[in-house]
Amino acid sequence: MTRYILQIKLESDAAFSRGDGVAGTVDSEVQHDQNGFPFLNGRTIKGLLVQECADILASLSKNRSQWEQHAQRLFGAPGNLPGDGAIMTIGSALLPEDLRLMMAAKGDIDEDGGGRIKPTEMLDLFTDIRNQTAIDDSGVARDGSLRRIRVILRKTFFEAELAFILQPTDHDLALLAACIKAFRRAGTGITRGLGRLSAELLDQELQPVTECYFEKFLKEVHEV
Repeated sequence: MTRYILQIKLESDAAFSRGDGVAGTVDSEVQHDQNGFPFLNGRTIKGLLVQECADILASLSKNRSQWEQHAQRLFGAPGNLPGDGAIMTIGSALLPEDLRLMMAAKGDIDEDGGGRIKPTEMLDLFTDIRNQTAIDDSGVARDGSLRRIRVILRKTFFEAELAFILQPTDHDLALLAACIKAFRRAGTGITRGLGRLSAELLDQELQPVTECYFEKFLKEVHEV
């Protein structure tokens, strides 16, 4: 099985919301695991890349059917069901493994006799809480509109594994690179400046290959 890495860097604070809050703390909590490490679900990443891919395909004036075939190889048939024909699966975007291992080790240290770092304390290391209110037409905050939202701090890196059950072709990777180049926001609050990101495709040696394959895509779509 061939594996690539999708590396994501947050260019602004991001709210990868899990859809609920924590009573007395926040109204919108971010996705995080049992250790308190934030993450972005793989199904969410796939949905965002599929949308970027659809926009790219809609903009093509030639050879669209060819690229649609590569899109189906990458992401499968519409519906996201088992056996959809996709050769690529996308794992959740996690904090880099070396960072997670280091922080997990620190969590086991009992220097002050207080026990291991609690998951809530670990979560606080990577996040902050923002207050938001709705403003009425007169510029005054509406009563009862205050919401507390947890955000993941900008400059945080995440890595998602892209696993291929079949060897991807150069055309598969060229289209994937174009989708990754277009992948610029994720999470909630994107109209309020949250969730800006940059993404990079890394090969098996963890070398960036996005630009190389994107140039192949541009050459193909502009070729007369």
